[in-house]
Amino acid sequence: MSFTSVVKNEASKVEATKTEYTSELSAIINAIGKEENGISISFENASVARRCFSIVKDLYSITPSVSVRKKYKNSSQYQYVLKINKEKELIMSDLSIKGSTKIPNSFIYADEELSRAYLRGIFLAVGTISDPKTSRYHLEFIVTTKEFAQFLSTLLNAFNLKSKYIKKDNKYMVYIKEAEKISDFLRIIKAIQSLLYFEDIRIYRDHKNMTNRLNNCEQANVDKIVMNASSQINDIELIKESGLFDVLDKKIQEAALYREKYSESSLTELSEIISYETGIKITKSGLNHRMTKMKELANKIRTNQHKDKQSKI
Repeated sequence: MSFTSVVKNEASKVEATKTEYTSELSAIINAIGKEENGISISFENASVARRCFSIVKDLYSITPSVSVRKKYKNSSQYQYVLKINKEKELIMSDLSIKGSTKIPNSFIYADEELSRAYLRGIFLAVGTISDPKTSRYHLEFIVTTKEFAQFLSTLLNAFNLKSKYIKKDNKYMVYIKEAEKISDFLRIIKAIQSLLYFEDIRIYRDHKNMTNRLNNCEQANVDKIVMNASSQINDIELIKESGLFDVLDKKIQEAALYREKYSESSLTELSEIISYETGIKITKSGLNHRMTKMKELANKIRTNQHKDKQSKI
């Protein structure tokens, strides 16, 4: 079962007031209802179809007819079709379903709870959400008009969900990408168990990503230490080969000998070793200064060697 189905199954069992049911039903019929000798609504989720059936029956004392058919030929998926053959005009007016833009009157989403109910209805009708365990964070709604996409995005952003919309084929997709905002949406529609699952996975992934970043950073630091130490040892070997080691200051000679002895240590570790073994405190910056002086001499030797080669050509 997809995570979308799990969320819809939970959201379709949320208890609400009659006015909230009105807002929710308005969203559902607005999004996927068709005027065909009454009102026809097609669902792919049985739990959502049952909820819609119950809401219509409770609000209008009308029992919709129900039919089940395969989504495609030879398909294992089914569609559940509800048909309301009575009081079409009353229902459409009561739910503020009118016009080509599909934007309802403000009384449908007049306060926070009604807005939550309307968003729950839209999700039950045309919403999909990616499983945080297997893919990127993504929540989307596919709607038919640009005006309704703008309206829905505005309604979502009233809860600071940072939704956006784009044209997709001949329809429009309203979407949310941020994990925290998707969590907020699940809280808004009161899908609490789905929210807890989503948060558990999100926290695990965030922790794993942070650990990976720290490991990568640590490895980069190790590589840098090894590279710097290797370069310093090369400088020492060059100075010794040139017979100039003894002209170095005694403190620089000491640093060079310790570098050769502890070739894999960082400057911080090496400064602590020298301080402990000699009893004379030396800081990382002080040790780095000695290594810099040694490198300057090594570079002068390399320059002179290069000049000698050039003069022999």
